[in-house]
Amino acid sequence: MDRVEEMEEIIVVGGGICGLATALALHRKGIKSLVLEKSESLRATGAGITIRTNGWRALDQLGVGSKLRKTAIHLQREQDIWLTDGKQQEIPLGEGAETRCLRRSDLITSLAESLPPATIRLGCQILSVTQHPLTSYSIIQLQNGSSIKAKVLIGCDGANSVVADFLQLKPPKLLPLSEVRGFTNFANGHDFGNDFVQVWGDHSIIGRMPVDNNLVYWFVTLKVNPRGSVVAKDPELIHQLALESIKGFPAELVSMITNCDRESLSLARLRHRAPWEILLGSFQNGTVTVAGDAMHVMGPFLGQGGSAGIEDAIVLARCLAQKMHEIDHVKTGGRQVMISPHKVGEAFDEYVKERRMRLVWLSTQTYLCSLLVKPPSFLVEFVCNILMMALFSDSIAHTQYDCGHL
Repeated sequence: MDRVEEMEEIIVVGGGICGLATALALHRKGIKSLVLEKSESLRATGAGITIRTNGWRALDQLGVGSKLRKTAIHLQREQDIWLTDGKQQEIPLGEGAETRCLRRSDLITSLAESLPPATIRLGCQILSVTQHPLTSYSIIQLQNGSSIKAKVLIGCDGANSVVADFLQLKPPKLLPLSEVRGFTNFANGHDFGNDFVQVWGDHSIIGRMPVDNNLVYWFVTLKVNPRGSVVAKDPELIHQLALESIKGFPAELVSMITNCDRESLSLARLRHRAPWEILLGSFQNGTVTVAGDAMHVMGPFLGQGGSAGIEDAIVLARCLAQKMHEIDHVKTGGRQVMISPHKVGEAFDEYVKERRMRLVWLSTQTYLCSLLVKPPSFLVEFVCNILMMALFSDSIAHTQYDCGHL
């Protein structure tokens, strides 16, 4: 029988953007947590990440916004170009808005360095989560045969979340799309300005946005899916796939991808949790909840996946801290004692209620965008366009959301 080696008050599963943001938000509120990360080092896959106005507001609440702004230029507009008919469309990113593309590694590092020592424990592969039959404690079974008891468990462990499985959430669905992502460094600088450009072809889309005066983040969205898992793990095969997918695109874009940093390349099959599942899903059970992609994985079409996870962190920490300051919050001998499971449950219930409709709207808009990316039938395209006009006439309104103070 496996030995329970330790007891922790609050465990955050997953050391990605949302997990680290959640731990940091709790730390800012004076609440200690332990982050369990399965990798042997902090993960920064995906090369770049778009952070829009709402995300910067949340990063400012965490105290890392000012530092990160120095690493990425301010983007001014979005430009869409269709190769089939030469049509072009320009969309200002909003007056007073802030959109920047960060290196994921910069964001991960900044969050991690802001945490107290020993907050992150690497190499912790979680096999399962169960609940103690006589208490509300969660028992986390690790791959090395040991287990940990947690009074509070927060799953920030991505689309294939073990914690979401414990909550009996349906697995995210696959979109009929994949995406290659990478960086290209221009040693002598680039002349792309401050624009986010998307070029639409018959079978793929290229997106390009500058990080700084030399580094450019790009992605290729594939409307056909590569077969086999070998490609996803081999940078050279990913590079070959990207180049094969963009034949006929402008020479400067082909050159950009040809000369990319191979080590930055990643290939991901796009997934999503359907809007109706977010509307009806049970994302909390007693002292267990989820955040980030474990709760609301969505396609990248709004650039909101990472920012929504950071918003989750702010709201979750705020709700938990409020309950900790209610009448049953006690201190014994100067040591903080965790609030009752009942109060934790109330805090998580408030967190889910506050986040639910924000996430429903984000996932709905993202889902409609995904249907329009891969050429649908005329009827589907017509219905999607009607819904987009009716529900999202201001296509960038989602960037003005404010998750509030920590």
